[in-house]
Amino acid sequence: MTTVREMDAADWPAVEKIYAQGIADGEATFEVTTPTWPAFDAARLTGSRLVAVDADDVVVGWVAASAVSSRPAYRGVVEHSVYVERAARGRGIGRLLLDAFIASAEAGGVWTIQSSIFTDNAASLRVHEAAGFRVVGRRERIARAGVGPHAGQWRDTVLIERRSAVNGVG
Repeated sequence: MTTVREMDAADWPAVEKIYAQGIADGEATFEVTTPTWPAFDAARLTGSRLVAVDADDVVVGWVAASAVSSRPAYRGVVEHSVYVERAARGRGIGRLLLDAFIASAEAGGVWTIQSSIFTDNAASLRVHEAAGFRVVGRRERIARAGVGPHAGQWRDTVLIERRSAVNGVG
């Protein structure tokens, strides 16, 4: 059985491995290398970092968010990332993480969760739609992919968001 719990520094080696898989696969990010733990820790909000762990307490996925702005007007708007270990994909772990993340974010006062997903990442788009996200725009030829099967190619992204009914904007 897979469960979700808060991420801590001891989870970083597993989180980094999963992050590196997402980079190598070329479907999750424009990043070309994983950050260090201090850089990851500094860039992500502490209240919304979660990991999915299997029955043996092995990390099989993670979700984390960053503030979109330091301006007070945007204090309830975050951008999230969710990654699932290659061997664990297709088992509902992404949805499990998203549901737990949404609950945690809303409990923390977040009213908008947003992200940018490659247009051809159908699995991620499906799981986000099922979790209540909607497409709000498309960015064409936004950046060139740095590694993986799309290295050097321009990529389009879809902007998605989920508005919170709990925090008054849904």
